[in-house]
Amino acid sequence: MFKSFDLGVFVRRLAILVVVGAFCFGLMASANDDFGFPGFPFFFPGNLVVSRSVYDNNPNNVVIGTILPPNCAATTGGCSASTGAPYNGSYPTVFNNDIYDGSFGITSKIYLDQLTPFGLSLGTLEVPNSLDRGITSTSDQLVTSFSSKSEIALNLSTDGRYITFVGYVAPVNAIDVSNSNTPGAVDPTNPVGENFNRAVGQVDAFGRFHFTETNAYSGNNGRAAILNNLSGANAFFTAGNAGNGSNPQPNGIILGAGAQIIEPLDVPEASQNPGTPTPVASFSVTELGAKADKIGKDDNFRGLTIFKNVLYYSKGSGSNGANTVYFVDTTGTACPKGVGVPATSVTLPSAGLTYDQANLQTDGLPSNMCILAGFPSTPNKSLTTITNYPFGIWFADANTVYVADEGDGYTGGTDLYTHAAAQTNAGLEKWVFNSSTSTWSLAYTLQTGLGLGTPYTVRGYPTGDNAATGLPWAPATDGLRNITGRVNPDGTVTIWAITSTVSGNGDTGADPNRLVAITDVLNNQSQSIAAREQFFTLRTAQFGEVLRGVTLTPGSDDGRNLEPR
Repeated sequence: MFKSFDLGVFVRRLAILVVVGAFCFGLMASANDDFGFPGFPFFFPGNLVVSRSVYDNNPNNVVIGTILPPNCAATTGGCSASTGAPYNGSYPTVFNNDIYDGSFGITSKIYLDQLTPFGLSLGTLEVPNSLDRGITSTSDQLVTSFSSKSEIALNLSTDGRYITFVGYVAPVNAIDVSNSNTPGAVDPTNPVGENFNRAVGQVDAFGRFHFTETNAYSGNNGRAAILNNLSGANAFFTAGNAGNGSNPQPNGIILGAGAQIIEPLDVPEASQNPGTPTPVASFSVTELGAKADKIGKDDNFRGLTIFKNVLYYSKGSGSNGANTVYFVDTTGTACPKGVGVPATSVTLPSAGLTYDQANLQTDGLPSNMCILAGFPSTPNKSLTTITNYPFGIWFADANTVYVADEGDGYTGGTDLYTHAAAQTNAGLEKWVFNSSTSTWSLAYTLQTGLGLGTPYTVRGYPTGDNAATGLPWAPATDGLRNITGRVNPDGTVTIWAITSTVSGNGDTGADPNRLVAITDVLNNQSQSIAAREQFFTLRTAQFGEVLRGVTLTPGSDDGRNLEPR
């Protein structure tokens, strides 16, 4: 006789098989050998993806005495030191070379790790690179720069099907690529005498990659990208910085800074020939009534998100501009004095800015961005002390936005740990909207459990003090960078975040950092209730590793039920 069929038991057992199968498949796929199961997805909805980079710990990556930056003698920017690099390529002392060469960095592999929401590893997807079997100089490939801390943010496309990020079209173990020129925007005053395209990487649930090259971000780095592919649209919006030379900057540097719009390409990188960068937005402190900064340097953007057809950016570094949260005003009327809120029923930009080529060096790009009302609006040069360093942005709903603050990165003395611990803005800020005043206000900053300023150990990492800096090697959390989130059915929100660090390393971007998570009550604005919430560490990078971006897997439901995302 047949036993009675229990649908509930069947569904539970099937769910277990799916999770176990995903785990096993992830282990097999981590070798990146074309997967072995055509048509079988690599990423499963409901999980996390974390971007990770691993330094190729080879002493021969840098020869002691090598004059840096590469080919600097052929530039008008000149060389850092006539004595050459004092450290070889061994990790982590190799990054003490940053003390002598301010452009120092070494390209490294990008890995996309799939994790459960609780941090269990389900497998790793390696982005094609020059050290992979069968990859030649003309093959599609992309790398990041170890240890550029603001790179390889991850974002889902507006339809939720693709993950995007930004990197360099260069081989692994190339020096100073993160401050190189792009081929179509060369600045002769940049001391890094080499040229490499930047590119947007795009991957789907099946692990299939596409890359689109750009001449944007010459002299610096692209940091984040989002593909807008709803309602017939097909464009990347990107965030980053440009320029590593003297003032005035060439037109290509000004045009390739900040916020860009890029048309995705579906041809191999070897067949691509990117043209002049296309800025989609720009901001100038003159909108706030302040004296103009160095042209192009107000547009030094880090975070990027889209919410209800509005494009948002954050700026959290540099002495120019204002460290705050911005939005792109496609109406031209939302903020006549540089501060405001988006209009309702707007559309995302569909084309680049219209600008006057003849006056670009004197006037810069036209301003079409606004500071979100209620967020800091004082230019950095008008502040005695800068205390805001916004990075990742994530909207839970129309009235609640979470903003990561990475901290000030202070490494100025033996008080680096106590300084980090005393910061009041570093961590996860919760901002709420007052519809009656059309202004955002800070409800509270979540810090408990982050261990700001508390040093931690990493197996194999040096102990004691770094002889080059006189400060301790041990990293400590300084704040948060990239974030993503999910609205839960019980009225809470879970936020996943990547930490920033301070230490005595010659470049703190090379510190092994962490993936953390916290759950917050969505409608709460009480500091006393928030004080009971705490971060939990889900993963700590190992020796020679760094974590950079975090997003949900393609096809995931983030609980917001948004259309468009």
